[in-house]
Amino acid sequence: MLFSVLTATLLAAVGIQAYSDPESCTGACWAHDPSVIKRTSDGEWFRFNTGSEIGIWKASSLEGSWVYQGKAFPDGSSIDLDGNTDLWAPDVHKVGSKYIMYYSVSTSGSQTSAIGYATSSTMEYGSWTDHGSTGIASTSSKNYNAIDAALIETSDGDYYMNFGSFWGDIYQVAMNSGATKSSGSAYQIAYNGTGTHPLEGSYMYYRSGYYYLFFSSGICCGYDSDKPSAGEEYKIYVCRSTSVSGTFYDKSGTSCLKAGGTLVLASHGTVYGPGGQGILADDDYGTVMYYHYADTSVGLADSEYQFGWNTLTWSSGWPSV
Repeated sequence: MLFSVLTATLLAAVGIQAYSDPESCTGACWAHDPSVIKRTSDGEWFRFNTGSEIGIWKASSLEGSWVYQGKAFPDGSSIDLDGNTDLWAPDVHKVGSKYIMYYSVSTSGSQTSAIGYATSSTMEYGSWTDHGSTGIASTSSKNYNAIDAALIETSDGDYYMNFGSFWGDIYQVAMNSGATKSSGSAYQIAYNGTGTHPLEGSYMYYRSGYYYLFFSSGICCGYDSDKPSAGEEYKIYVCRSTSVSGTFYDKSGTSCLKAGGTLVLASHGTVYGPGGQGILADDDYGTVMYYHYADTSVGLADSEYQFGWNTLTWSSGWPSV
């Protein structure tokens, strides 16, 4: 223990950031862009992943043991776009008495995309009803790509959807009172104009008067066949604002619209390319950031990504792992 404390102190002194390793995961721990939520009726945990028709996993705790249940959308989405049987980036919330799952329909490298939603009263396999589009969609005529949906409820009970990937990066739009349809025009809330504009996978979390905008930046996938140059792989950043719509700033005061972002988690040890994150608050675990990553001791293929999670600590209003 003393060695660990001394090591962390020395790393901090020379400007090297130290990260905690992911907490334990047992059972079926493959993950990609996970969404994690606890059922309010009995405390059972559910995890949903990108790919195919959105897989469902269950466990009695975050540690597991995670057990695969089946596909949320055995017949795919009713949205008539290419990719409607290979759904991406689930985001699940309880709104009122029902659970809503948002998902993305698209194909790799395309702006022809849409965000759909489905509802369930239990989240169990076989219980999800698809309702098609939320009204958030994109084509090549748009400045954004309508994927990677993430709902936020404000302190006043209003709903907003954050979304976007590359192109104009992260956008936001107001939602109706049921959080099922967009109710306004989308506007940009985070942008990095360098390179390929590599921001995506946003997630917003409200704490102590601030809205924290987490996002993934870098190359997400294909590490086994085309490993990025060091530092170009996925990593997780954050900015914050007292308003749900921004402007968002990082710890140094740089706007998130001007390539700002405070690093929260990057590759370390056997953890490579962490991203696709979400945040949850739990009475037992505290504030948890969950994500996927490649474990270099297991393999770098997308099919080998692992489910990671850590309890966040907060210092002067900023999160760390």
